[in-house]
Amino acid sequence: MSFLDSKNRLFSKFNSLDFRAIQLSLLVIFGILLFIGTSIGVAQVRTAPKPGFTLQLLHTSDQEAGVPALKDAPNFSAVLNALKNQDVNRDGKPDYPNTLILSSGDAYIPSPFLFASDTAFGGQGRGDILILNALGFGAIAFGNHEFDLGTAVVADLIRAKEDYPGTKFPYLSTNLDFSTDKDLAKLVTADGQEASKIPNKIARSTIITLNGEKIGIVGATTPTLRTISSPGGVTVLPKEFNDRNTADIAALATEIQTSVDALLTKNSEINKVILLAHMQEIAIEQKLAELLKGVDIIVAGGSNTLLADKTDRLRVGDKSAGTYPILKKAADGNPIAVVNTDGNYRYVGRLVVNFDGNGVIIPKSVDSKISGAYATDSQGVALGGKPDPKIVAITEALKKVIIAQDGQIFGKTNVFLNGWRSDIRTQETNLGNLTAEANLAIAKGYDPKTVISIKNGGGIRDNIGIYTFPAGSTRSQDVIKLPPQANLLAGKKEKEISQLDITNALRFNNGLTLVTLNATELLALMEHSVAAIAPGATPGSFPQVAGLAFSFDPDLPAGKRVKSLAIKDEKSKITDIVAKNAELVGDANRIFRTVTLNFLATGGDGYPFPKTERVDLTSKDVDKSKRTGLATFAQDGSEQDALAEYLTANFKQIPFAQVDVPPAEDTRIQNLKFRKDMVLSKVN
Repeated sequence: MSFLDSKNRLFSKFNSLDFRAIQLSLLVIFGILLFIGTSIGVAQVRTAPKPGFTLQLLHTSDQEAGVPALKDAPNFSAVLNALKNQDVNRDGKPDYPNTLILSSGDAYIPSPFLFASDTAFGGQGRGDILILNALGFGAIAFGNHEFDLGTAVVADLIRAKEDYPGTKFPYLSTNLDFSTDKDLAKLVTADGQEASKIPNKIARSTIITLNGEKIGIVGATTPTLRTISSPGGVTVLPKEFNDRNTADIAALATEIQTSVDALLTKNSEINKVILLAHMQEIAIEQKLAELLKGVDIIVAGGSNTLLADKTDRLRVGDKSAGTYPILKKAADGNPIAVVNTDGNYRYVGRLVVNFDGNGVIIPKSVDSKISGAYATDSQGVALGGKPDPKIVAITEALKKVIIAQDGQIFGKTNVFLNGWRSDIRTQETNLGNLTAEANLAIAKGYDPKTVISIKNGGGIRDNIGIYTFPAGSTRSQDVIKLPPQANLLAGKKEKEISQLDITNALRFNNGLTLVTLNATELLALMEHSVAAIAPGATPGSFPQVAGLAFSFDPDLPAGKRVKSLAIKDEKSKITDIVAKNAELVGDANRIFRTVTLNFLATGGDGYPFPKTERVDLTSKDVDKSKRTGLATFAQDGSEQDALAEYLTANFKQIPFAQVDVPPAEDTRIQNLKFRKDMVLSKVN
């Protein structure tokens, strides 16, 4: 049969059918095909991968400006500007035009730096915020130190006023509910808005658009906030949190995931998300990385973990605590990067990474010669950036106020007083002993029956003295620790301890509180004080004490670590044995008058002080003319006042001389991993 015959037969069949029915059928078929084709086209548009994208993330956390920031903050701006404007091929364009500047919190802290703003800029902390504005941060997560002075101060610093711009960026946290706090509720705005449109506001998430590319930013804050700071009426979620409990970390991940999902659902064009997570321990951020979906980068905060690679030049004496970045596999199977640097304006973190068309980071694109930690010392500034003139002007204004404090002298020391974070939170130090002794001495003036002083290492924020290195050495073991240096501008001589030294080391200036403990309660407190000790951890709850000595084994389960505990007098003579061989000795109800910080007495750092009658020693009178003693810069009964008065009474002429020693030689807090238990011996 020919092709023509076949064609005629086909036409004869069509002629035998109802032509209208055929027309209708063809229309239906055509409509179906058109719908399918259109749907396929739409699907192709929605799922078609976008071109790749290169991001330069410049980040930090824990800026926490103290006196060193007078130099380090301008230096930070110089390094930041050098990286932001880098133009290797000299074509007049930045090498990385898609640049984000972010912080994961603790942007300020109570310190001489913060308080000097009251005089220099009309309100405490304003200088800190003005610096952050000048640096160009797009968004910052809430850390714990933002709340140290209460939520009224937080609101005052965020909100714009006639003579003060407030934060030119939004503050973020997904697991804090600010609607329950009277000071902060009015500052909350809708989530997922452009950051540039919500300065002076609080949200769970925001969006930053870089050359047409939208990037989602979500914030999160440690759920331990209520025990380590003063968040007022803010609701902290999850309400119950133990960092060693996988279920609690999963609950936190769920809180974060809710905001991530909401952001992505409302903005289908976004396929890149950065989490600013202030968790205090980088181990938690790493665990979160494996539980989250749709998150590409986590900027960690609170742990001051210096991540760096072999190509990074670190500041003299510093050591890398891990590779930059830490790469994990997220719950969606995609790679996720965790980054962090040391705080206090000492480093700029830099992550330059490529994303594929689906918004997934490409780990191999991270070049260790480009990404990593950039030191903000003089060598770092030599990269070619220049300090921001605005920041220089801010720090100069603060410096004038601070220098005046450095000329007020209260004592002398022949030795370096150790307030290093890694030491003060893990072992007994000479500065810890000195401040605990000072608190005990002041408390005895109120109640002579006071025999014990307990404070937290986390309340000591800096050394009194300086550290340096021999020429040409960068090894930590070569460090030279020296007492305070002279300040000719302020009239301060070498080895003198000034008001500035005291306020910088004891930045929180907690009030002192008298409490009465029975033997059982005292042992429980000491167990709590060492419960968080773990490899690599620097818990703020670690104690510094006077009037007692105890030993503990960090390898035993938390709550069962204390082996020996004894009360000792000024000459280190044992007056009472409370625990021996990990067992309570004697009458469990016998009592000990104790001085502590009001922060701890109210449950700060999780301390289980009994809810019994307490006597707060801090004077409520802010009138300096009515303050007693030789030191009137701080309220009577506060930590700073106690140390100043103690130094004046004991070390005005004869310098303090207790050299700091390693854990193997500690006597008040004996870590049995490093030494034998000698608490109950007559000579230790």
